Amino acid sequence: METIKPDTPRHLWVVGIIATLWNSGGALDYTMTQTRNESYMASFTPEQLDYFYNFPAWADGVWALGVWGAFIGSLLLLFRSRFAVPSFWISLAGLIGSVIYQLTADMPASLSSPFIWLFTAVIWLSILFLIWYSTKMRAKGVLR
Repeated sequence: METIKPDTPRHLWVVGIIATLWNSGGALDYTMTQTRNESYMASFTPEQLDYFYNFPAWADGVWALGVWGAFIGSLLLLFRSRFAVPSFWISLAGLIGSVIYQLTADMPASLSSPFIWLFTAVIWLSILFLIWYSTKMRAKGVLR
């Protein structure tokens, strides 16, 4: 008995490639901040650098979950893996933890601008969309 597998819809490639590019930006930011890359961090003030470099371990951990969950989930989406869905959920958990830290930490005023919060909202929308989209694709049998 043969199992019929649905064709990969073209929009999956579009969503997967855009998601991978978008989330690679977060992965780059995380990596450059964690490695304290001088040229990358040169545009930040000493106060901002102090904030970034003194995250408690749990805040670094949830940031990592958010960033790497989304990046790996994007790659899994391109590979048509059903594991994209839990990876995006892990990313959402990391995002929730990161926002909790942002709201409770002594964050420099320069990092609490309307642009920063708008960018955070875009991150929320993107991960919620990716959860919805990957769940739909899994339900249709596109992700295996």
